[in-house]
Amino acid sequence: MKRLALIILLTLALVPLNGVSAQENVTVVATIAPIGSIVQEAFPGVRVEVIIPPGVDPHDYQLTAQQVELLSKAQVIVTTGGHLPVEKRIAELEKEGTVTGKALFVDDYVKYGFHYAKEHWYNGKDNPHGVWLDPYNAIAIAEATKEALIEEDPANAMTYERDFERFRERVLAIVEAYKALAPKNATAVIQMPPDEYAIDWLGIKAVAAIKPEEEVPAIGVDQLVPTAEKSSLIVYGSDSPEQLKKASIELAQKSGKPLVEITVFWASGNYTDWLIKNTASIMKALSTPQKTAEKNTRDNTVVTYALLALITGVVLGTALGVILKK
Repeated sequence: MKRLALIILLTLALVPLNGVSAQENVTVVATIAPIGSIVQEAFPGVRVEVIIPPGVDPHDYQLTAQQVELLSKAQVIVTTGGHLPVEKRIAELEKEGTVTGKALFVDDYVKYGFHYAKEHWYNGKDNPHGVWLDPYNAIAIAEATKEALIEEDPANAMTYERDFERFRERVLAIVEAYKALAPKNATAVIQMPPDEYAIDWLGIKAVAAIKPEEEVPAIGVDQLVPTAEKSSLIVYGSDSPEQLKKASIELAQKSGKPLVEITVFWASGNYTDWLIKNTASIMKALSTPQKTAEKNTRDNTVVTYALLALITGVVLGTALGVILKK
């Protein structure tokens, strides 16, 4: 598994990586690390600072005085859309004039294709949690950031355009490879709302959640078993509370459905690396939908090797096409 993941990453490296340019004096502040990973991979020449530390609940975090000062000096501020308390405070600081750089919110992203998925398990409302896990949203966030950077630093406009295009092509190469293998009409029970964005772009519908919303109590495992038995897989986050992890594992065991572990929040690394890792885990589980989580881990090696080898071939073709266009 690790060897083939490395092959995929080396293949993707054929798409020219973003060259470092003279933008060291440009500071972009991201509210959370995954958003920061999008910005840093897309625009490696800029300085990226992250507000909310890893391991902290972003729904509870409040800005420090030092961070307010940092925000006041930033050229661009990139949010998850605007629903977090920190992001609401940033909007207030912008109105007060403390923040003078360009702060990006959901309205800035929508024009480039950003979308909220619907919480089918919770009254069908917009899901603002985990939006970055959808690669199309990541591209939209990067494009809005590009436009803001050009507005703040027009001297480097051509560099920002070039860097964004390379990032977009890199993400789309991954998307095209995996979507070609995604099954039709697959469904999933997810652990929490953010998990939806890791599967929705593949055409996998989240039909239930163990914990429907931040303020809503978790649903009992036994209550979810009938729904899980009709679904294709169970999805949970590796960085979620231990009690919810155990509930996900128990649900997979009782329903006989494969269990998928993804990462929702990460502290470092390229966005595309995490996109590959999460999606490979999902596709591995879907290749043996009738096995339990325990058997899926033990018996699926051969299928996974074949699957990832095929993905490597598809990505290689796409990457070479990108190179020829440059």
